[in-house]
Amino acid sequence: MSPADYDPKEVAALQPEQLDAAVAAGREAFAAAADLDDLARAHTAHLGGRAPVALARRELGALPPQARADAGRRVNEALTALQAAYDDRRAELERLRDEQVLRQEAVDVTLPWDRRPPGALHPLTLVQERVADVFVAMGWEVAEGPEAEAEWLNFDALNVPPHHPAREEQDTLWLDPHDGGVCLRTQTSPVQLRALLDRGAPCYVVVPGRVYRNDQLDATHSPIFHQVEGLVVDRGITLGDLKGTLAYFARSLFGADRETRFRTSFFPFTEPSVEVDVSCFLCDGSGCVVCKHSGWIEILGAGQVDPNVLAMAGLDTAEWQGFAFGMGIERIAFLKYGFPDLRMLYDNDLRFLEQFPA
Repeated sequence: MSPADYDPKEVAALQPEQLDAAVAAGREAFAAAADLDDLARAHTAHLGGRAPVALARRELGALPPQARADAGRRVNEALTALQAAYDDRRAELERLRDEQVLRQEAVDVTLPWDRRPPGALHPLTLVQERVADVFVAMGWEVAEGPEAEAEWLNFDALNVPPHHPAREEQDTLWLDPHDGGVCLRTQTSPVQLRALLDRGAPCYVVVPGRVYRNDQLDATHSPIFHQVEGLVVDRGITLGDLKGTLAYFARSLFGADRETRFRTSFFPFTEPSVEVDVSCFLCDGSGCVVCKHSGWIEILGAGQVDPNVLAMAGLDTAEWQGFAFGMGIERIAFLKYGFPDLRMLYDNDLRFLEQFPA
């Protein structure tokens, strides 16, 4: 390019004051960027292809050779200064962003890990397992059986005579056909006999499970409820063994200060038969509404196993004796937790169920 073609206006951007102004403007824009998006826009404006310093660099070719080296040095210094200011601000904004993310996404380990409430056992399950645990701790086994039971096991083998009213449809739920000899078990006692037939003697079993009666649902009755029964068959078993076992059970479940009382009763499958009361754990025997001011609460029925039942299982009644007992889980739950209505156990109301321990 000849000196005649040289136009000073084309290289005004290469002047030191122009480059200094471009660097100052870039530094100010980078420092003012509030976030990385603002910084990216400032980078385009001051370090992009249309930025003042970039346009000045293009003008280097218009300079005479003797001036080009000095102008190129000034342009490179301006670009280096702008790039350093940009890099410093970018590093600072990334650090601030990372700190903000850590604060916003921090996990408070003192809070519950899940908004869903923890699951818990149903109060009936709690009581059933607690009762079974008492006897398992004494070395007994837990036995289970079918809920649809043969008439022979549910009645005949338990010494219930054919004309007994418990066999009628007003009490028992029979499966079709009605004369097929299969019913929904009215008690868990058939499982005792099944265990005796399977295991033979000696036999120590506790039997929890669901049972069925043809009852109307109200505050104290349900067509479906739960029982826990126990059976001991061994040599030399007496009523004294029964009393000692149930006294230990009552103290384990209701408190170490509880006393037991035995009253004579009648059940077809035990002889002699007794009903068992426990001293009231609310008033400590002094009398209250729960114990009807008697100081005692009935908890179960029991007795020595009738020899006819042992004979049904094929045992020699001269050699083997036993005792059995049965209690309603709902009744024990009533007494242990003090709620007023049986239906509360089946309403699935979380306000009620959440009161029980997990």
